[in-house]
Order: sequence, then C-alpha cells, then structure tokens
Amino acid sequence: MNTLFNTTFENEEASHYQNGVYLRPRTYDLQESNVHLKLTIVDTVGFGDQINKEERLKNKLILMQLINPSHSTLMLRLRLWVLISQQLSKCFLNYKPIVDYIDTQFENYLQEELKIKRSLFNYHDTRIHICLYFISPTGHSLKSLDLVTMKKLDSKVNIIPIIAKADTISKSELHKFKIKIMSELVSNGVQIYQFPTDDDAVAEINSSMNAHLPFAVVGSVEEVKVGNKTVRARQYPWGVVQVENESHCDFVKLREMLIRVNMEDLREQTHARHYELYRRCKLEEMGFKDTDPDSQPFSLQETYEAKRKEFLSDLQRKEEEMRQMFVNKVKETEAELKEKERELHDKFEQLKRMHQEEKRKVEEKRRDLEEEMNAFNKRKVAAETLSLSQPLKKDKDKKKCFKEPFALQAIFVKLQCAAICRSDKNENQSGMSLSNSKVMMAKANVEPLNCQSWWQAIQCCTCLVHNDAWKQGLF
Repeated sequence: MNTLFNTTFENEEASHYQNGVYLRPRTYDLQESNVHLKLTIVDTVGFGDQINKEERLKNKLILMQLINPSHSTLMLRLRLWVLISQQLSKCFLNYKPIVDYIDTQFENYLQEELKIKRSLFNYHDTRIHICLYFISPTGHSLKSLDLVTMKKLDSKVNIIPIIAKADTISKSELHKFKIKIMSELVSNGVQIYQFPTDDDAVAEINSSMNAHLPFAVVGSVEEVKVGNKTVRARQYPWGVVQVENESHCDFVKLREMLIRVNMEDLREQTHARHYELYRRCKLEEMGFKDTDPDSQPFSLQETYEAKRKEFLSDLQRKEEEMRQMFVNKVKETEAELKEKERELHDKFEQLKRMHQEEKRKVEEKRRDLEEEMNAFNKRKVAAETLSLSQPLKKDKDKKKCFKEPFALQAIFVKLQCAAICRSDKNENQSGMSLSNSKVMMAKANVEPLNCQSWWQAIQCCTCLVHNDAWKQGLF
C-alpha cells in the first residue's frame, strides 16, 4: 500500500499466532494536486495463520490411498470426510469475519438509505470497493483456503488476484503459474473483477490488462540509484528489481488500472452489482417484493400491513409457546421441589428419631450419674463424720495418758515409802545398812514398769511386793 499510493501508512506488525481473524480498518485523507481522496484500508489480521499444514499433508496421503481401489476401505472414506469437514470448518473460521464485515458495511448503507431524512451525499461510504487478494508465489496451484475464500467473496466485493513477491520465481515459472491460477478460478466458478471493455476509450487497454491477470507485483519504499536515476527497487546481491519497471513486475499495470482508469467503475460495480444483490436479498427476507402472485402492482402499505400481521401472529405464537414452556417448567420445578421436600421431611423425621433416642440414652446416663453422685455424697458425709469423731477419742486418750503417769508416780512413791519402811525393819533385824535400801529405791526408780494402764501397774507393784525376793531384800 505504501508503494501503491506513494506514501507511508501506519503499519503495525501483527503476530501470526492470533486466536482468530479480525479486521483492522484505517482511514486516511490523501491529496495530490487538486485531487482529494478519502482512502480506507482494511487489513485482515491473522488470515490463513490457523491452517495446520501437517493435517493438509495427512489429507493428501489419505487421498493417495483412496485413489487405489484395493486400499479404499470404509474407514478411510469416513476419515476423509472427517478431515474434509475439519478443513472446511477452519476455512470457515478464516473467511467468515471478512464476509461479516462486508455485510455490516452494506447494512449500514441500507439503513441510511431507508431513513426518511437521508443524507447520502455527505454520507461516509464504508463499503468495500475492491479486494486485493494476495497469493503466495508457490508456483504450483492455489490453496484450498484461497479458492473457498474467493468463492465466498466474489458476490460481495470486486476481487483482483495478485501474486505477491513475484521476484522469488523466474519469468517462465511465473507465466505458467498465472495460467494455472486462472484455470483453477474458472474451473471452480470463482468470478474475479474484469476490467470493463464496453467503453471505447478504455476498451483496448482494459482488454490487454485482463490478459495479464493475475498481476505479479513487487513492493518497496527504498530508493536505489540505477545509472543516473534514483528509483524504488529491491536490491539483491545478484541485481536490482525495479518496482516501476514493467519488464520486472506488473506494479505499474496494477496502479494504472486501480487509480487512473477504473476507480469509478469499481465504485459503480460495488453499488450496482454487489450492494443491489445484498439489498434485494435483505428486502426479500423482510417480505418485500415487486409484484404479488397475481402479477398486480406491488403496494408497500399492504405489504407492510401483511408483514405486521404476520409478525404479530408469529410473536403471539412464540409468546404462547414461551408461556406454555414456562408453565411446564414451573410444574417440573414444583414436582422437583415437592420431591425434595418429601426427602427433607423423611430425613428430618429420621434425625428426630435419632435425636430422641440419643436424648433417652443421655437421660439414663444422667440418672445413673446422679445416683452415683448421691451415693458418693453419702459416703463422703459418713467419712467426714467419722473423721470428726476420731480426733475427740484421741484427745481423751491423750488426757488419759497424761493422768496415768501421775497415778503410776503416786504408786511409785507409795512403793518407795513401803520399801523404806521395809528396809528399816530389815536393818534392825539383819543389821543391813541404810545404803542398801537407798540403792534398791534407786533401782526401783530407774527400772520402768511395762504396764499399759494404771491397773496393770498396780498389779505389777502388788506382785513385786509379794515376791519372795522383794521380801528377802535381794534387790
């Protein structure tokens, strides 16, 4: 585009890994001398990038197997149809955004045309007037994507096929490639734009240009000095390819046909052929027609009333269907809710029974625990009562123990007195000295009595008094 219009447009590089195809329109105001041109360039970003070449190779291998009848099986045929459908679906995803964009521009123009107050004179016409379809310079044949896309676009836009990067193949190969492309387009029923020959002023040049289709072009914005002139060209180690040299490429022919000779014809073809076709199909879909079945003149008012009645009846029918559908949906929902409610009720009853059973068990355990606590409290009270009575007994025993030594001491005193008296008698009788009695009394004081009570002490003392040894004074 930069080379074609001799200017520099905004060029934003796009990735080849887009998820789909999207169109990027850009509008420019160009002016050269007294000629003003409003140009809209629409780039198809991502077109052709989603085709898997490995699957295409598999398709060719399967086709080669199907050619041989001995290897033609039902499974292979089914697989072929599956692969063809997949390939067509991918082609559909590539050209559908382009077709939709063109139809959208036609629809915008139609809506403007159907307005009561329309301003087509100063309306910005965004309809696509020409499609420059670039073909890869393979030198073999067109891709299936190219054929399918051009077949879908030929009834909506003027198509001019162009071989891009024509300097990559030789002239003989380029000539054969052009013939191959045109034969494939004709055999597949693809209608490309033919330069008009009905006007005598341009009939000769247009007929000669039609013989050069598709144009093989080379683009470049770099200026290279060739001899004494500076020209736009592409420089290679083996030479220079001049863009505006007709012996090198068809760029000059393309520029002449598009800008200088057939620009108005392209606009007329778009309006008279492609837009009218879209408009007729659209109005027929809306129910409008030129004559009625009886070949009577067409009445727009009657058609409008008939279409309105048809629309209202259709709307009423759809409303009734939606109402019936809503009623059925409500009934189904109510049945589902009742079923859910019944299930929840059963589950609630089951949980209630389980809760009552658990409550009963807890009550039983609580009663058992209370009984155990009561028994424990009784035992505790008895133990406390017993523990309170035992200290009193111990105090009495202590007091008793404190009294018994005094009694025993009194007994010892009496016994000592008795011993002294007995010692006096014996001294008088046997002449024993007083010192012996004192020793015996000291012995009686020293030796303890192994008695637990005062009664036992008395008995011990009585036994001691009545003892023969005691009487004889042997100790």
